[in-house]
Formats: sequence, structure tokens, C-alpha cells
Amino acid sequence: MLLRLISSSLAWLRDQASARAEDALIAVLAAGPIPQHVAFILDGNRRYARSKGMQVKQGHTDGFYTLRKMLEICIKLKVRCVSAYAFSIENFKRSPEEVTALMDLAEEKLLELCQKGDILDQYGIRLVVVGHRDMLPERVLAAAEKAENMTKNNNRAIFNLCMPYTSRDEITTAVQSVIQSRLDDDTDDTEITAEEIDAHLMTSVAGSPPLDILVRSSGVKRLSDYMLWQCSEDTQLQFSSTYWPEFGIWDFVPIILDYQRKVWSKA
Repeated sequence: MLLRLISSSLAWLRDQASARAEDALIAVLAAGPIPQHVAFILDGNRRYARSKGMQVKQGHTDGFYTLRKMLEICIKLKVRCVSAYAFSIENFKRSPEEVTALMDLAEEKLLELCQKGDILDQYGIRLVVVGHRDMLPERVLAAAEKAENMTKNNNRAIFNLCMPYTSRDEITTAVQSVIQSRLDDDTDDTEITAEEIDAHLMTSVAGSPPLDILVRSSGVKRLSDYMLWQCSEDTQLQFSSTYWPEFGIWDFVPIILDYQRKVWSKA
């Protein structure tokens, strides 16, 4: 009993020391240039689970906790907007069992996120579900709308949860919106500009600033139809070999330092 008490006390002290060191590191980084918009492609959940002998569902669950942690780190760094590629439209082609498990997890975590005192409330973060929402099961859509409604007045930061999403769908929807606005205005102007498309993107409508950094975990070096329009100019693309559930501050620090180095080099 005494040994267990000592062991748990040492673990608590270690966690407290680690948390304080992390906060100190974040404070140092925050003194330099900080990106206003960081996006993550949450890749590697399934491979992580298999490497640990877990069920795939557990890999996705662990991936959510990593997302929560990285969102908190970004907010402490004073990043204005965080976007996460949580579920692609193409993911509906996976096995029915995995899709159902992912939708169950999405419903559970959306309702959890919007609770009073949880991370969105604690840090004043507004949640925006970005994507082809009509493809979501009714129960998941209801949870998404509840979370959005409960956080709509938060103005410290924006969290874009992209699901179900593809960049091609977002661009297509933006073009359709521009055309519809022309029809509504009964104008003869038939030219569609890049600026108009940009203004009608789901992320722009949500109030997101330009994308500064896009991070993909797990070692895969492709964009997988994510924010292709947004990252076509000045976005820094960063690829980490770490599986998403294991991604943490020590994977993120070199990315922020590289961003700061490039900003300073342009000054």
C-alpha cells in the first residue's frame, strides 16, 4: 500500500513537472512569430493501433485525445485558428463497421467538447464543422449543430472540424455559391474570379484566416484532397513521421521553429 502511494505520488510530481516545463516552452515560443492558422491531417490512427495490437477503434479514440491536446497547445501559443481533417468523404468507402465506429466516436466527442467547462468553453473556442454535412448521420449532425450553437459566441479562436470533407467538394460548393449569388442578383456579369471563390469557401465563410502551416503525420507525403486551395500559395507544408496518436509538442516544436525562422528570414 505504501509503495503504491509513493509510486502514484512520484508519478503525479513527474506529470506536474512535465506540464510546467511544457508551459514554459510554449511561453518562449509564443514570444516569436506565431502562425494564425494551423491545419492537421490526422493520419496514422489505424497503423498505430495495429502496431500496438489494438482494435482500430482504439486508435481513432487515442487520435481524438491527441487532437484535443494539440488544440490546447495551439491555443496557448495564441494560434487564431486550428483546422483538423477528421473524416474524408472518401472514408465512407471503408468497412461499414469502421464507419459506424467513427460516427459513434464523432457523436460522443462532439457532445463532450461542447460541455460547460470543457476545452472549447475553457478557452473561448468557436467550433465550426466544415464539410458536406448532409452526408452525416442525423444523430451526428444533431451533435455537430448542438456543439456549434453552444460555442457560437466564443471569439478567442476558431476550431474547424473538417468532416466529411474533401477540397474538391469545398471548391465545387464555393463555385456553385458564386453562381447562385449571381442568379439571385440577376446580373449579366458571367466572370467568376478567384477572389470570389476564395470568399465562398467554407473555411472563409467561417472566418478562418489564411492557412500558414499544414501538418501531416505518419510519414505520408501527400495532401489527400485537403485544403488544396488554401495551401496553394504561402502555406508551409510539414510532414512528420510520427503516427497521429503519438504526435505531441516535441513533434510540433521544430515545425513552429521552422516557421519562425522563415518569417525572420523575410524580415
